[in-house]
Amino acid sequence: MRLFSSIFIPIWIIVRTWWWAVLPFLLWRPFKYLLLFWRNNLFSKKVDNILLEIIMPAEVERPFKAMEQVYAGFWMMYDPPDFYEKWVEGKYQISFSIEIVSIEGSIHFYIRAPKGVRNLIEASIYSQYPEVEIRETEDYVNNMPKDMPNQKWDLWGCDYEFLKDDVYPIKTYPRFFEERPAQEERERVDPLAALLEGLAKTGPGEQICVQFTLKPITVGENNFKKRAEAVVNKMLKRPDKTIKRQPMIKEAADVVLFGKLPGEAKEEEEHLIPPEMQLTPGEREIIAGIENKISKPMFQGFLRFIIFGERDKWNKGNLRNVLGYFANFNTENLNSFKPWAPSITKVHKHEKFFLNIFMHKTLVFFKKRRLLRRYISRLPYNYPKPGKTLLFNLEELATMFHFVGRSAVPAPAIKRVEAKKGEPPANLPGE
Repeated sequence: MRLFSSIFIPIWIIVRTWWWAVLPFLLWRPFKYLLLFWRNNLFSKKVDNILLEIIMPAEVERPFKAMEQVYAGFWMMYDPPDFYEKWVEGKYQISFSIEIVSIEGSIHFYIRAPKGVRNLIEASIYSQYPEVEIRETEDYVNNMPKDMPNQKWDLWGCDYEFLKDDVYPIKTYPRFFEERPAQEERERVDPLAALLEGLAKTGPGEQICVQFTLKPITVGENNFKKRAEAVVNKMLKRPDKTIKRQPMIKEAADVVLFGKLPGEAKEEEEHLIPPEMQLTPGEREIIAGIENKISKPMFQGFLRFIIFGERDKWNKGNLRNVLGYFANFNTENLNSFKPWAPSITKVHKHEKFFLNIFMHKTLVFFKKRRLLRRYISRLPYNYPKPGKTLLFNLEELATMFHFVGRSAVPAPAIKRVEAKKGEPPANLPGE
């Protein structure tokens, strides 16, 4: 007992006297998180967002490469904050969202972005698609029922994630068809066609909304190049360039037991055929796809969709149209989309030792209400915590969202520009 007291009492005196010295180390990370959250909220109130509606032309003759140039123009929104702007002003990298919405069968294309980048968006689009019309409009989310789900309205939806690491590419337009300069639009296999045809079948009291929220990034914010190199090196069986130091005890044991000197490297096996020549055609395609993806400017963001309607009218089978749209870009050897489990508006009763049985309706209600609020605010599902984000390059975005003409997608529910715009004659007399 005396031995215990002689050890415990001095320790207790130190803890009682200096307990406060540990608090800064414990509270530093929560303090940084809350400070940044507070400053970001103040900054976001100063950002004036607008909604631009895109009116498609009757025919689109431009290749997919033109849409890549549009996104390259959008990438010029990149303006990361410095130290003072981040921690004092609360500035963050602004984002924009591309949204495809079907309101009772009427299809609309929107871009929501800060008012300050409107000129950039319009210039990027008009430079490649001068026939497109862009007009500012009221935000359609203002007309959504804000208290869904309720007795009259119900909804279903989810965010998406990649099946593999986001350095793996999805299926892009070069794999849908072989693009030729003189290729007519009706000859293309357009991945948007199935989605738009499905959205056109939305009936009275139903809405389907697909949302792409994106922001430009570099390797400074996301180490995608290092992760891509690690994947490629693993496939090529290249040795790791980083040499890890062995523990001193292990090195001493190697000297005594095996006579191996510290730092002595293993002799590398010589191969008559280099690893690059041992790859299968599928492995070469994967490596080429990864290297092509990281070679272009990148965007980071999240994808989600919601479908809602009046309980006695809406057809829940319409959600298959959206699920099928995302499945168009899936491949077995590269990357695929799948619904992100935490965001799906469904609760499995057998999970958590069957405790979900007793709170099933309540849990489903809160998941649906949370997803609706995140959609309306265009925020990540786990906001303010970092959410599930995805990585896209210009080619992937151009494949997923692009301008389509009537020849490729004849859905009559799409609002289009019927008359071509042109400049007045140079010799037109004035007053």
